[in-house]
Amino acid sequence: MGAMERPATVARDSPATHGAASGARTLVIGYGSPIRGDDAIGPLAAEALAAGSLPWGSRVLARHVLTAELAEDLAAADRVVFLDACVDGEPGEVRVRELAADASAVSTMAHFHDPRELLAWCETLYGRAPRAWLVSVAGRSFDYASYRLSPPVAAAVAAMLGEARRLIEGPPPP
Repeated sequence: MGAMERPATVARDSPATHGAASGARTLVIGYGSPIRGDDAIGPLAAEALAAGSLPWGSRVLARHVLTAELAEDLAAADRVVFLDACVDGEPGEVRVRELAADASAVSTMAHFHDPRELLAWCETLYGRAPRAWLVSVAGRSFDYASYRLSPPVAAAVAAMLGEARRLIEGPPPP
């Protein structure tokens, strides 16, 4: 598969009301620039996830960037799964890592934030932060290409979705 086309219809910002009940409020945020080649994997994966069956209490968002307004959404969740591209690693490599709040993880640009920074804001503003993970795929090309993934990254979408589903459907966090 050389490219992944943008879906005609997109389910965003709506909680799933079908699927197995997990008992946890889960938020999935896929983010990245849809016009920068492999960086589009986050929103594309989120849209694919939202189009399927999810456990009750799950909510999926597709965003270009992480903004401060998302802190309130994070604070209302028991667990959060971030989906994004990364620049390090073999193209198409899928990684999962648990995130912790980190106020020093400040982004270098004023219009977007690091997920760990948003988690720290949750702790400061709301007195709690959800358990969180980042599922990332190493990209190969970040050139201008609207919603077109390079072959190794397009091939990794299924694995990324599998990791996200594993985290979403897992036991509720303590």
